[in-house]
Amino acid sequence: MEIGIGLDPMLGLPPDELRGLARDAADHGFASVWTPAGATGFDAFHTCVRWFETSGLPTGISVIPAGNWSAVTLAAQAATVSTITRGTFTLGIGANPLYEPHAREMFGLPNVTPLTALREYAIALRGLLGGESVTLEGKMITLRGVSLGIKPPPTPVFVAALGPKTLQMAGRHADGVLPNWASPEQVAWCRERIAEGARAAGRDPSAVPITQYIRVCVDEDVPAARRALSRQVVNYALLPTYRAHFERMGFADALVAYETGRADGADANDLLDRFPDELIRKVGYFGGAAEAPAAFKRLATGLDTAVVRVITARKTAEAVRETMRALAPERVRAA
Repeated sequence: MEIGIGLDPMLGLPPDELRGLARDAADHGFASVWTPAGATGFDAFHTCVRWFETSGLPTGISVIPAGNWSAVTLAAQAATVSTITRGTFTLGIGANPLYEPHAREMFGLPNVTPLTALREYAIALRGLLGGESVTLEGKMITLRGVSLGIKPPPTPVFVAALGPKTLQMAGRHADGVLPNWASPEQVAWCRERIAEGARAAGRDPSAVPITQYIRVCVDEDVPAARRALSRQVVNYALLPTYRAHFERMGFADALVAYETGRADGADANDLLDRFPDELIRKVGYFGGAAEAPAAFKRLATGLDTAVVRVITARKTAEAVRETMRALAPERVRAA
């Protein structure tokens, strides 16, 4: 198992400080640096190039909302980064903003299911990045004999997937899979669904690796670390796109209790403080540095690449460095 590091604008640090942290990641032995990409904000492709130039590490985007891009433009961006980084870049795609009607309306997108869109993007992107001429008559993407005109270095296309149909589709059409907030038991379940899709397409399931962020908040102020992590857990779990995923992991009653409390006017922080520890620890780690390596190693069970997604209770670069030191790959492997 490889161990990467995840850095992103949510840390509240300027780009130059994040660039320095990418260099620190190389010094601590991390195998790769990953960042998410939003519909707005800083350009993740340029970020990956800067981090590569600073650290020399492979970089990846996990994930970019594919629906905001044409397949050709997205492929051209990925091809450029892959060429600059000498074939060490991974593109991860997700179906946002196609899940919600208001988001589709906001961005002027067609009424296409996320599953259909992701399948078409995966097929088109892999073909374009493989140097092929692509013809695809889809509901989201229409291409007729389109190519990039270049063949970049191998550029894996990973697909974000949580539900059974999307996981099976990824097993058929993706170079790798990016679940999110999945416990080790859920990762094993995901791998079974991926294998079903891979075998149906005549592929070797072992050729479809799984990479996942594991959120951690390492801080000796344990209550502050707990609140920082629990806020992200609950915020994600209440999203319509994540609700079923968290319910499969046993979160249903706790989420209903949280929603009921909010409807009754309870303070959100008080409700977060009462959210069950055992559920938070299913999908992430909060606490001091000493216990972090063993906890991360447990949470990473079943992954091909586990990415330390840094959450901080204090918005400082030093808080990120403390996490890097605590979860340096050699410490995790020795735990």
